[in-house]
Amino acid sequence: MSKETTKKKSSVVRNMMIALVSGLVIGIAFLLLREQLVASGNEEVWNVINKLLFQDITAADGVSALGLFYIIGQIFMRGLQLAIVPLVLVSLSLAMCSISSSSKLGRIAGRTLIGFFLFYVVGAFFGGLVAYGVKSLGFFNVTLPSEAVTDAATLDAFNPLATVVEAVPSNIASAFSSNNSILAVVVVAIIIGLCMNALGEKTEPLKKVLESVNEVIQFYLTFLINKVGPVAIFCLISRTFAIYGTEYLAPAAAYIVSAMITLFILVVTIYPIGIWLTTRLNPIQFIKKIAKVGVFGFSTNSSAACLPLNTRTCINELGCSEEITSFVLPTGMTINMNGTTVMHMFAATFIATSAGIDVTPANLAVVAFLSICAAMGCPAIPIAGTTLIVTILSGMGWTSDACMIAYALVVAINRPVEMALLPLNVIGDATVNVIVNAKEKELDKEMYNR
Repeated sequence: MSKETTKKKSSVVRNMMIALVSGLVIGIAFLLLREQLVASGNEEVWNVINKLLFQDITAADGVSALGLFYIIGQIFMRGLQLAIVPLVLVSLSLAMCSISSSSKLGRIAGRTLIGFFLFYVVGAFFGGLVAYGVKSLGFFNVTLPSEAVTDAATLDAFNPLATVVEAVPSNIASAFSSNNSILAVVVVAIIIGLCMNALGEKTEPLKKVLESVNEVIQFYLTFLINKVGPVAIFCLISRTFAIYGTEYLAPAAAYIVSAMITLFILVVTIYPIGIWLTTRLNPIQFIKKIAKVGVFGFSTNSSAACLPLNTRTCINELGCSEEITSFVLPTGMTINMNGTTVMHMFAATFIATSAGIDVTPANLAVVAFLSICAAMGCPAIPIAGTTLIVTILSGMGWTSDACMIAYALVVAINRPVEMALLPLNVIGDATVNVIVNAKEKELDKEMYNR
């Protein structure tokens, strides 16, 4: 890696960190300003500021608003989402096509799935343990607000195992028409790649087309992340803290703080320990290089949005092979949502306790199973994990009016927790990728340790 390339990478990371910190400062400053203006009776002044900077212009009350920060953030997020389906389809198809040995493919797939599952179990265990401890101390005994149950934004209840059926699309066009069907796109990409692999030279023209498309996608995403990313991160973080005030956080501070601290501790412990135990590599090097992916995940709140940066970091800095990375990371983006499972353990415990249900360790074991099934089919988009909480509640039979009111409260305040769980998801993808590369003896250890 040249000095110029290294300097460029450090410059991008520095810009992202500056954007994150300044976004936090500005966001909190606006939050305090809003509280002061409302308390002093000058709410109209805040309304003007909100319309100029933060208002969702697609909402009913946003017709006359400018919403500058909202527009910048949404353009960036939509720009990233634009590339998700083609990126997964092309990269995974090429990965399947390039793996010449069927036994090697089986090993890579097996190790990848086992790695993800083990991290799911570890996350669910520790998430449930801490949530049960906080609940036992009485911190989840909150007074519910009186909002109508119908205010809760929910998904229709369904059997989490239906994810297995829905993974095989009946219509290829419908699978490509939505970012919510990424698991189906993965299945199609694997089928295309395996067929190309089996047909060999006959599919060479198609392979060249996919490689060209992949180059276009990578160039586009590199520009978007490097040039637009820092500005967009500043706007996203500032807006988040400016529009969510103390009145939303106060009633469930115990839930938010305990969940966020647990997620942070897990991300800096289980992955380094996992890498050291399985590969004996220096875990500090891994954390130093992958930290920016966690920061990006925290800022964008989307696993899918992190895929391009995660891919480049794994290949260019951690020494992972492009072949294995192109399989592990897109697969992880779709099925590895262990951060979401940790959040579900806290949310289900908080909701049930708030509704007067005595949550037992046996209950939490069932919650963990339902959450893992649901999280594996969770779309890699913001707030998807929060909406899937109702699936867990339905599976447990916790669907009383009190539970739904508590769920509505979680929906209102869960943004900080959703942001905190993303680093656990995306860094988990990279962790399994490094482990699989090391086991396949395709990890460039000199680059990893550089």
